[in-house]
Amino acid sequence: MAAVRVHRRELRRTPHPDALAVEPLDALRQAVLCQDARPAIATIDSALHHGVIRGDELDELFAALPRRLRRLRALIDARAESGPETFVRLMLRALGRSVDLQVAIHGVGRVDLLVDGWLIVECDSRAHHSDPATRRRDRLRDLEAARQGYVTLRLDAEDILWRSEVVIDALKALTLRPRR
Repeated sequence: MAAVRVHRRELRRTPHPDALAVEPLDALRQAVLCQDARPAIATIDSALHHGVIRGDELDELFAALPRRLRRLRALIDARAESGPETFVRLMLRALGRSVDLQVAIHGVGRVDLLVDGWLIVECDSRAHHSDPATRRRDRLRDLEAARQGYVTLRLDAEDILWRSEVVIDALKALTLRPRR
């Protein structure tokens, strides 16, 4: 069993005397300090997306982080709806690709990521894409996207999180070669 480490750092905000937890900003700061860069970015993206912190609190958060982590600020995007979306966005940016999030395409709907204006990347999870009706809708959306000239790559959250090297190889193969 892994050992539990307790970190006692000065809090940025004083919780209510009857509170059983610290303020969300302090919890987020601690989480970021305990993570590598990609998971830290995904954690902040998620906190913003779900309203745990507001965009105007980012200055306070990053002021409370060590200088080496302040460079992550430029990579934060509250439009990411899941950690896997953030991870894929960061992979694509590292490959030098132009990535936009939550793009509405007429007849297709909103897509997770649109890369270089032609590649749709959908980050699917069991929680939201496992039942037959949802899978069928996804395939119909993919057909419409193809009819409009888009290429769709559906990635499984499990692969994004646990087999990232395979995902990166697929992204390289699709994006670094000239389009036919």
